[in-house]
Amino acid sequence: MRYDDFRRSDDIEDRRDEGGGGFGGGGGGGFGLPMGGGGLGIGTIIVLGLIGYAFGIDPRILIGGAEILTGGGQAPSYQTDRQSTSAKRGAPTDEVGSMIAGILGEIDDRWSEIFQASGQNYTGPKVVLFRNATNGGRCGMAQSAMGPFYCPPDRTIFLDTSFFREVETRFRGCSGKSACNFTTAYIIAHEAGHHIQNLLGIIPRVTRLQQQAGSKAEANALQVKVELQADCLSGVWVNRESKKRPNFLEAGDIDAALTTASAIGDDTLQRQATGRVVPDSFTHGSAAQRKQWFMTGFQQGTVQACNTFGGGAT
Repeated sequence: MRYDDFRRSDDIEDRRDEGGGGFGGGGGGGFGLPMGGGGLGIGTIIVLGLIGYAFGIDPRILIGGAEILTGGGQAPSYQTDRQSTSAKRGAPTDEVGSMIAGILGEIDDRWSEIFQASGQNYTGPKVVLFRNATNGGRCGMAQSAMGPFYCPPDRTIFLDTSFFREVETRFRGCSGKSACNFTTAYIIAHEAGHHIQNLLGIIPRVTRLQQQAGSKAEANALQVKVELQADCLSGVWVNRESKKRPNFLEAGDIDAALTTASAIGDDTLQRQATGRVVPDSFTHGSAAQRKQWFMTGFQQGTVQACNTFGGGAT
């Protein structure tokens, strides 16, 4: 992936120098799940244990829903003004930070064009970079073990940049600098896809449906549709970006994204962890589904193609 000419976004707060010490997080290692309503089924526990190595919306916001995780309660709230004065705002200048700023800038530009074409206004998400742990605003504590996630009420993406090394070393989701850079772009575009869903009102609607669901399997199935749609929307951005910048993609980039999508499919993660697959506990979709929906967005390049709620997310 070539990104030297990307527009760098300033909507970034860099807390990596905090190291997580200022918010009692220590060194990642997982996140607390309030147990209510009879607790969680074993299949759901398996996936939630693995979600730190995948990416998506904070499970307390969507996977959780009051029905599944909190028994009607609310996720813990942290005041957003509890931010260290050491945090830096604006486009970072280090290699990784600059690349992320460039990816975010291009994501914002392409989605602004898409929204404008349909007569809508677009405001991009903010990004918080951190190490280990940090204050996650209204989504509670952000910890490295959660992986990248989008916090809907704050319209903010939280990224522990060490996760991108995990994709290469732990998941073997890419090989080579260019391919791994594109995998990073795919992951950020997926989180930005959740932001698009938030702006379009999809996340609030799904959250209400999850809270009304008659079973955990039904609520999980809704979550899968949300995640597959975000994969598709990331493909839409890649399509639009490649048309805007013909030299954007390099050989192996799309294959790297598909490898990553496969590596973090629910069936892949469950099989590696337990040797068996429990489809009712899926929260992100199978490897085949994730690849299918990313390619749908990439090939068709429209939001309309990403209707995972219309019966195509099988």
